[in-house]
Amino acid sequence: MAQCLLSVHEFLQDSFIPQVAAMCSEEADKLSRKNQLSFCELVRPFCRLSTEVHMRDPSNQLHVIKNLKIAVNNIVTQVPQQAVIRKLLNDVVSASQPAEGLVPNVITAGDYDLNISATTAWFESYRETFFQCMPASDHEFLNHYLACMLVVSSHEPEPVEQFLKLSQEQHRIQHSNDYSYPKWFTPNTLKYYVLLHDVSGGDEQRADSIYEDMIQRYGTQGCYLLKINSRTSGEVADEQIPDPWSQYVQKNSIQNQESFEDGTSPVVSNKNLEHVISVDGLEHSMKEALSNNFKAHPLQLDQLNDFSGCDGLDNSKSVGLVNETKKSGCGTPHGTCLTLTDHDRIRQFIQEFTIRGLLPHIEKTIRQLNDQLISRKGLSRSLFSATKKWFSGSKVPEKSIAELKNTSGLLYPPEAPELQIRKMADLCFLVQHYDLAYSCYHTAKKDFLSDQAMLYAAGSLEMAAVSAFLQPGAPRPYPAHYMDTAIQTYRDICKNMVLAERCVLLSSEILKSQAKYSDAAALLIRLTSEDSDLRSALLLEQAAHCFINMKNPMVRKFAFHMILAGHRFNKAGQKKHALRCYCQSMQVYKGKGWSLAEDHINFTIGRQSYTLHQLENAASAFRHILINDSKQPASQQGAFLREYLYVYKNVCPQSPESPLPQLPLPYINSSATRVFFGHDRRPAEGEKQAATHVSLDQEYDGESSQQWKELEELVVSVVNRGVLPPNFQTTQYCLGSNSDNSKFPLAVVQEPITVEVSFKNPLKVPLLLTDLSLLWKFQPSEIIQNSVGEPKEPITNDLSTKGKCVSDVIGTEEISEFLINSEETKIARLKLFPFQSGELHILGIVYNLSTTPYIGTVDGPASSLPAGKFTSNGVSVRGRQDLEIQGPRLNSTKEEKTSIQYGPDRRLDPIIVPQMPLLEVYFINFPTGLLCGEIRKAHVEFVNVSNCPLTGLRVVSKRPEFFTFGSNTAALTPLSPAASMNCSAYKTVVTDSTSGCTMLTSSAAPVDFGVGGESQPEVIDIPLTDSVLAPGASVQLPLWLRGPDEEGVHEINFVFYYESLEKQLRMRHRVLRHTAVICTSKSLNVRASVSRSNTLEDEESKGGNMLVFVDVENMNTSEAGVKEFHIVQVSSSSKNWKLQKSVNPTKNKDTKLTSRERVKMCFKAVRCKSSLDAEPSSERYTFGDIILGNEQIISSTTPCADFFFRSSLSTQCKKSPPAATAASGKSTHDEAVRLIQKCSEVNLNIIVLWKAYVVEDNKQLILEGQHHVTLHTVGMEALSSPQKQEQPEMVLLKFNRPESTAVTTKPSTEQLSNLIKTSLHYPESFSHPFHQKSLCIVPVTLVLSNSSQADVDVIVDLRHKTTSPESLEIHGSFTWLGQTQYKSQLKSHQVFSLQLQACFIHTGIYNLGTPRVFAKLANQVTLFETNQQSSMPALIVINNA
Repeated sequence: MAQCLLSVHEFLQDSFIPQVAAMCSEEADKLSRKNQLSFCELVRPFCRLSTEVHMRDPSNQLHVIKNLKIAVNNIVTQVPQQAVIRKLLNDVVSASQPAEGLVPNVITAGDYDLNISATTAWFESYRETFFQCMPASDHEFLNHYLACMLVVSSHEPEPVEQFLKLSQEQHRIQHSNDYSYPKWFTPNTLKYYVLLHDVSGGDEQRADSIYEDMIQRYGTQGCYLLKINSRTSGEVADEQIPDPWSQYVQKNSIQNQESFEDGTSPVVSNKNLEHVISVDGLEHSMKEALSNNFKAHPLQLDQLNDFSGCDGLDNSKSVGLVNETKKSGCGTPHGTCLTLTDHDRIRQFIQEFTIRGLLPHIEKTIRQLNDQLISRKGLSRSLFSATKKWFSGSKVPEKSIAELKNTSGLLYPPEAPELQIRKMADLCFLVQHYDLAYSCYHTAKKDFLSDQAMLYAAGSLEMAAVSAFLQPGAPRPYPAHYMDTAIQTYRDICKNMVLAERCVLLSSEILKSQAKYSDAAALLIRLTSEDSDLRSALLLEQAAHCFINMKNPMVRKFAFHMILAGHRFNKAGQKKHALRCYCQSMQVYKGKGWSLAEDHINFTIGRQSYTLHQLENAASAFRHILINDSKQPASQQGAFLREYLYVYKNVCPQSPESPLPQLPLPYINSSATRVFFGHDRRPAEGEKQAATHVSLDQEYDGESSQQWKELEELVVSVVNRGVLPPNFQTTQYCLGSNSDNSKFPLAVVQEPITVEVSFKNPLKVPLLLTDLSLLWKFQPSEIIQNSVGEPKEPITNDLSTKGKCVSDVIGTEEISEFLINSEETKIARLKLFPFQSGELHILGIVYNLSTTPYIGTVDGPASSLPAGKFTSNGVSVRGRQDLEIQGPRLNSTKEEKTSIQYGPDRRLDPIIVPQMPLLEVYFINFPTGLLCGEIRKAHVEFVNVSNCPLTGLRVVSKRPEFFTFGSNTAALTPLSPAASMNCSAYKTVVTDSTSGCTMLTSSAAPVDFGVGGESQPEVIDIPLTDSVLAPGASVQLPLWLRGPDEEGVHEINFVFYYESLEKQLRMRHRVLRHTAVICTSKSLNVRASVSRSNTLEDEESKGGNMLVFVDVENMNTSEAGVKEFHIVQVSSSSKNWKLQKSVNPTKNKDTKLTSRERVKMCFKAVRCKSSLDAEPSSERYTFGDIILGNEQIISSTTPCADFFFRSSLSTQCKKSPPAATAASGKSTHDEAVRLIQKCSEVNLNIIVLWKAYVVEDNKQLILEGQHHVTLHTVGMEALSSPQKQEQPEMVLLKFNRPESTAVTTKPSTEQLSNLIKTSLHYPESFSHPFHQKSLCIVPVTLVLSNSSQADVDVIVDLRHKTTSPESLEIHGSFTWLGQTQYKSQLKSHQVFSLQLQACFIHTGIYNLGTPRVFAKLANQVTLFETNQQSSMPALIVINNA
């Protein structure tokens, strides 16, 4: 239970106090009414004695009574009605609420920190009123009147006669059979005569003389002169007089204002009694048992006196008195005619009455009763029983046990000995003689139980338990089982819930004082029932406090019983208390995952708050229901939503000046908000395809985003001569959660800003949003200032600035209807159109939230809300939700790592810059599928759709080998595709078919095609007229495409860069993105190799010639409808070499390849004439064309040369970055190695041009393309397409430190073998008459040719070097005659002949290729000698002539 202001002993003593009746004359009552009080109310604050009093018990021992309190009440002769007493208790609880601003206790239990009020004043007020209103019954005497005060005014003409009348009236009420109520303790009730004297308006001498007469008549112990009203109410007191009556009177008057609004009697008539009592569900048989009086409520008592006819007041006076008293309670001061001296007089009066009158009377009565009981102790039990039977004529002993157990089946007469024992026990209890009281109760209990008088026995058990607890020194433990038996008897046998409730209130307080909270809670819960909601609510609440006050607090039981208490408070009409209980229990259930319990509590809190006009609390509670992950069915959620909207509509009157409320639905995933700057992408129109650019439909790709950033940085650095500007900011058209939002984004005037907001509907019912738009604030640029020179105030489209014309500043798009289905996540795209430059802040969204039409049919209107408010689709609330985006977590510095800090996210704060040019790019006839290496011509249209001219148009791509806009020289670019045969993309010349496989040469420089030099090959200038594209103008340019060499799908990114003619501070350039998706199919695979020719040409060739082998395979398996490939031309491109002729031409020049076929071609390559004479820095390439078809494709023009330079040189740059300049002190050793390596380098590029015949839609198309093969080294095979490399096997990591020893660079054996080219000249067959001459001598010429550009020392060794038995068989039978070793020096590219003689001894076939040639660079000390092996064996046939 909660803490109480009174201790348990004080509570038990104040629950049972001596009762004193009071009867006043009319004049005496008037004197009291001067103070806005009745006589009983006048003396009530002074009814507790301030000193100890004494009396003697029957054994003549002195007994001390401490803190004694008495009750003085008017006589009421009619039993009070149950409906009124219930109304009284209900009002008492309703009027007692928690104090405003009271700081509740914080109880920590486990994980819970609960704010709970430690005291429950409403329960204490209820309990106090309950005990005051306890009805006087026949089975106990605690509430019977012990004495009666007869009060007469000294102003009356005959006060003594008035005393006599009152005395006779009291006697008639007590002893006449006409009155069964009130109950009196003894037949000879103590009468105490009080003379009330008005000091301010009365004759004091007369009062004294009357009092003297009273003393003579009644004795000093039976009368008293009470002087009051020492001042008039109009006088102004010099000192502040306290008002001790306010705590008694004001409480009652507030509780009953409603009862007297109509000025009629609150007593319910008999015909309405049934209806009123049945409200709480009471049985009719319980009415008498629940009888009560109105001693605690003087207003009702005075009116009830009118029915008794004792006080002489008619009905009209009674009504007036009631109204007067009611007014006196409402803030009217009490005791205005009394001084502090009068207070002391009243206190002294109560003291004298108690000590001189009441206590002696009680002491005398106890002695009489004790004497009677002692005189009976000597009698035998049988005689005693016979005496009881004699005196109890109404008792029928032959009754059955079931009838005896019924309280109506056994009644004792007033003179019964058992009742005398009970009467003595009650008297002893009232004067705090608990030992004697317990003894008497215990004795009476046995007698009652033996007679099966259960009501009487239960009463004795109850008071015996209380007496045992209150005994000083605690000689025996508290007999809780006595109380349990009494409660069970009252409730189950006697059907008297009022007495059972009294037992529970007493016992639970005792158990609480002993810290037996569990037992107290069980006791309180046991008495909850359906007959009284108020009682059940209060007891359940106290049981909840028991659970929380345990040694180990039971928090969940506390919360559960608070919920039950709140439910019963609600049924009892106590809305505030119900709301308080639910709010306290919510502390336990909140955030623990019990969503259904949370929903129930929040819903009830919302309902109760709405009923109590706490609309904000109601809206907050309903808001919690909607924003949590609800597990309720759709119908229930629909009901919650409608109630919320209705309550919210009442909370927010929607006045134009008031700010919009924050709405909880739907959820907004703020971090998923995306912002897009610019127009939407235009769809393709026929053959026109717009650039893909950026759109909100594209998903974020981190790798792709990095590529776009690198491309933009590349083109900007090229424009700015190799460096990025310091204030460079990467262009971001779409900002989201993955983009870098640390800087303010830039938007352009008159270009839309699209905000994509992600909504989620957590409910199972659809939500309808109407008039959905963005909420923003705009700060114009500092340039735009008002006349005073101060910056303008921010402009917003909030309701408070509706008067301003905001549409001229920022145009706001509105979505009229936006439906979100149940549990759906849906995005809305809202647009803004800026018309001025400045700073824009997008604050949130504003919309109307309403339900859809079909929700309302699921559930009816709420019972506690006015019917008809919830129509199916009529509830709509306008509100807003803010877009608040948290930036990324900072984690760079130590301070940021050790704390939680977030960076800014500025995606919703764009800066509006002045107008900029806007480019749109359209691709015409742009293919989606190509063969590998296929050449296709398309067109690109550039349109300036803004009002500003643009310039500096460039395009950048990581794949420059994929496309070309043509060469810088107009002569090298074909005019149009129709200028050649079959609409070829190449520049062609028709040749004579009889000319054979001729070779035609031309030359070109990479700079002409935008490759080489200092420029980046990835950045291409787009030629515009005067380099400017005017507003609204468009230009169409040809674009050649070449399919990538790898098969598959390729995404090729382009960035178009352009600037404005008018330079701006913030936005210096703009970019347009395009992603081309090309699907390539297999075509040809070209393999090529080069080897030196053994034959020596004439002297003019200088450097000899080489053989080029080209192997072409058709890799296509008839996919893409390809029938066959025709190789129409093979071209070469090199600075040093060119193709001269086809070595092995076929009869049909046009080489055809169907699926999976292969052809090998051989060509002769010679060194260009100008290559030896030209400077090494020359950048011109010689193109040689071997024509296999009917027309020559000029390979040195667009697009053949473009794609050759782009593919060959870009890959060459990637593989070998330019070497750093050699240091001056570099050793000549590396130079020698480089010279040796150059001997085997070729750097010859082969271009294979082909046509493919394709059948598509029953039409034959001719496609054309080209493949490139770069031959770097003699003997090394090169491929046109890169081979897929196998993944290397996983090896273990080795952790070791590499030795830093300098490794001397050595040329490879293969490179050294190419220094000298050797050739043997001899007759293929030689006839010799061996029978005439045994030795055959054949002259042989050894020709040595220096392939390098340096002087070479040559050593020729003719001696045989036997390495294997096979070599012996081949050349072991011949020998060289003459000098066998020669040494010579060959100049650069020098040819030297050496005459040798071979000697044979018999016929056969011999290999003359045995001379070993060693070479080294002439100026080098280090000798790099290696055998210069000839490329093929030199066989000679020796015949016998």
